[in-house]
Amino acid sequence: MITKEKTLFYLASQSPRRFDLLRQVGIEPVVVITEVQEKKEGQPSFLVAENAYLKAQAAAQKIAGRQGIVIAADTVVSLDEHILGKPRDEKEAFFMLQSLSGRKHAVYSGLALWNLANGEMQKEWLKTEVTFRNFSDEEIKKYMESGEPMDKAGAYGIQGKGALLVEGICGDYFNVVGLPLQLLQKMLLRWQISLLA
Repeated sequence: MITKEKTLFYLASQSPRRFDLLRQVGIEPVVVITEVQEKKEGQPSFLVAENAYLKAQAAAQKIAGRQGIVIAADTVVSLDEHILGKPRDEKEAFFMLQSLSGRKHAVYSGLALWNLANGEMQKEWLKTEVTFRNFSDEEIKKYMESGEPMDKAGAYGIQGKGALLVEGICGDYFNVVGLPLQLLQKMLLRWQISLLA
């Protein structure tokens, strides 16, 4: 078994949330910034897995010749099979939150790993169901004043004040934050890398 200390990890994301989650499990990733034309159409599970793959591939190409593992992820919110990405403006964020109030939605995260040593790649996806309590337009306005909704899929962050909107969750909490840690561990173990070692 290979310990995480003996492996260099690259994060193909500028998300501070994903960076912090990796640090939480003992990984100090090197951030690799890439420009990727993400896919917008398709089933949520396919979409997030494919976008994570595209990000991992772009990062692997950018740092070709190095050793280590590239980690890439993509997250979307799905309501009635309609994908809610990051809101384009405050009006769209408000509409998204109104639509989610009092309802159950699904959060899909895709995770792709790229082994720079041998070019091997893995991609998986995970689904978590989240139920929101009923909340008023006034509460939405107050939440939006925090600025939190504007850079997050579905216009909320469960790890922030968005937690106050949540009534229940079925599945992996970290999947909703944007990086399913147990799935990451499962995938790394296929390459004999343990985050617990």
